[in-house]
Amino acid sequence: MAADPTPNPHATAEEVQAAYADPKLANVLYHDWEAGTYDEKWSISYDERCISYATERFKAVAGDLGPYENAMELGSGTGFFLLNLMQGGVIKKGHVTDLSPGMVEVALRNARGLGLDVDGRVADAEGIPYPDESFDLVIGHAVLHHIPDVPAAMREVRRVLKPGGRFVFAGEPTRVGDRYARKLGQATWWLTTNVTRFGPLRAWRKPQEELDESSRAAALEAVVDLHTFDPSSLEDVCRSAGLVEVRAVTEEFTAALFGWPVRTFEAAVPREKLGFGWAMFAYKTWQRLTWLDEKVMRRVLPRELFYNVLVTGRKPG
Repeated sequence: MAADPTPNPHATAEEVQAAYADPKLANVLYHDWEAGTYDEKWSISYDERCISYATERFKAVAGDLGPYENAMELGSGTGFFLLNLMQGGVIKKGHVTDLSPGMVEVALRNARGLGLDVDGRVADAEGIPYPDESFDLVIGHAVLHHIPDVPAAMREVRRVLKPGGRFVFAGEPTRVGDRYARKLGQATWWLTTNVTRFGPLRAWRKPQEELDESSRAAALEAVVDLHTFDPSSLEDVCRSAGLVEVRAVTEEFTAALFGWPVRTFEAAVPREKLGFGWAMFAYKTWQRLTWLDEKVMRRVLPRELFYNVLVTGRKPG
């Protein structure tokens, strides 16, 4: 077996330029670039907060919490979904895969730090490097929208699942949700970076080189985000791959309307300006709005209006 490629967190200008015409190269460069700071950027942790979040997302779409003996995460990033599900007792043995060598490296380091039984590979979702019928469960979080050929990836998911095995993908942007989230993020970034040019608010302004770096990252992020999803169409893609018992659910409406401006504001100002009180305010407000979305908004609004879509199903057994 050939060795996995090494991370490349410092892409050259020529590599970045080439990435604009090559979505897979863009994904590798962007996620290698982000790997070292990804958990901090997205407030990812491996404690009760994120264990609860991961297991609740899984149960919301799958309806049960296993446990599953052997699972693989597709596009694992730093391991957020798999490692927290393992800590929550959903998964016993885990495998991380990602197109980005940097992300696989960080995910395996996180797993070792948590004492979890995990191995990993650099892997293309359109050609998963594991034999047929390897896993009881295949999962992913915020990965399908990065894959150029989603139908091919779902056929690969079917191939590597054991008969009767389940897949669960969460955190995928809906078409409508992505539209309003991006607009809110762009407006918040513009407002924050312009207001902090003046007077005493200058203390809240990041150095210009950091803002320029964030802008370059955002430009490449637009290249790696390839798809948004209509829930019904995503269900059809899964069924066309030969998967059964397919079901999609959506979540986060008011929580997304609040969360995207907050996340963008946090990225635009120096982190030391935002203390524990701010973090608790943001988290507790998001929790309350998530509850509102689940208990009230889901009953009165079409599922297409929510920001996240989650999908599950099984390989015929």
